[in-house]
Amino acid sequence: MFEGVLVKMKTELASPIQYFLDFESDLIFMNQLLGKTISIEKKGSKCLNCRQDAVLFRQGYCKKCFFEIPSAGDWIMKPELSQAHLDIEDRDLAYEKKIQLQPHVVYLAVSSGLKVGVTRSSQIPTRWIDQGADMAIPIVETPNRYLAGITEVALKEHYNDKTNWRLMLQSTGPQLNLRAEKEKCLGWIPKDVKPYILHDVVTPTLMEFPVLQYPDKVSSLNLDNVISFQGVLSGIKGQYLIFEDETVFNVRSNEGLIVKIQVL
Repeated sequence: MFEGVLVKMKTELASPIQYFLDFESDLIFMNQLLGKTISIEKKGSKCLNCRQDAVLFRQGYCKKCFFEIPSAGDWIMKPELSQAHLDIEDRDLAYEKKIQLQPHVVYLAVSSGLKVGVTRSSQIPTRWIDQGADMAIPIVETPNRYLAGITEVALKEHYNDKTNWRLMLQSTGPQLNLRAEKEKCLGWIPKDVKPYILHDVVTPTLMEFPVLQYPDKVSSLNLDNVISFQGVLSGIKGQYLIFEDETVFNVRSNEGLIVKIQVL
């Protein structure tokens, strides 16, 4: 039996991807639970920032923390709003400089379909794994988040920037020639970003997820409505646990919940 506060699973790029659920006092190797019956029971909630027992608002934070802490600023979801390179503060300039003024990558990935995205260079391939991407390729590596953000905005005129999580969980993504797609998109890169194009990176990174069986349909488990659940774990993709009865549980969207997990 394991009990702790949910945070997104740690991952390692391997064949297949290795998943670990970190409960501070316990590190659960989730791949070993495939094919086994497990139960998940909600015991409470705790804000990931102030660590108080509180109603969670978004991203594992209580409402007060979500609107105050720098790691939940609008520039997180919209990199083009980053202003640390101009010495302009949003919530905490020191924090924003630390995160925004480091190399960022704009990439193409295939999950439910072809999409464009942005992440810090240090988060590759973690970001791709968390999105359930079956393959991905970097396009540019910029010195800050703002330049990556305006590049993504330009490419969103031609590519989706969202993943259809239901389709992503139901199968592997379509087989596309990412090298060719990368070449095609280079003409749409903003002029100021063209010096940062990664011309030498031509081979996509492939991700193999530990899935025994993909579901035909998916039903999302909400621990606010169903306090406890048990089922046979049949796969892990992105940050989702996939069960034999086609129930899926998004660990990332349930960060901050205190849960008890048992292997039955």
